[in-house]
Amino acid sequence: MEVQEQTEETQQEIANETQPYQGKRQRGGESHNGGGGGGIVLGPRDSLVGKLTTEGDVHVQGTVEGEVTAAGDVWIEDKATVKANVEGRNVQVRGDLEGDLVAKDRLLLAGSGSVQGNVRVRRLAIEDGATLNGNVNMSKGEG
Repeated sequence: MEVQEQTEETQQEIANETQPYQGKRQRGGESHNGGGGGGIVLGPRDSLVGKLTTEGDVHVQGTVEGEVTAAGDVWIEDKATVKANVEGRNVQVRGDLEGDLVAKDRLLLAGSGSVQGNVRVRRLAIEDGATLNGNVNMSKGEG
């Protein structure tokens, strides 16, 4: 019986190792957007090159090159550098973003934030000291 249990455990471990990388989950696997997806955190020493698509939230503290699409919210933190097209429900930019941005609901461009690219958004808040270079398209419906 023990041998069989170990074999089943080993098979489960192998199955888990072959699954796509899901990123670091938020504490307790909670999602800030109320949906079924969890949050993905790219820490200060993490980098991503390519395309990231998630049903949850994304917190970027490191570097990203490529494309980020989230059904939830996207946070680009103070020291983060993002050279990518970004799409999310609510987007907060405190770091540097170079690329087009779609915020389906709200964009907060904090005082330390910088966006170099076109923005499509429903609601926009820009703090003193922030930089935005690009075209802004605002609509009453979803971004």
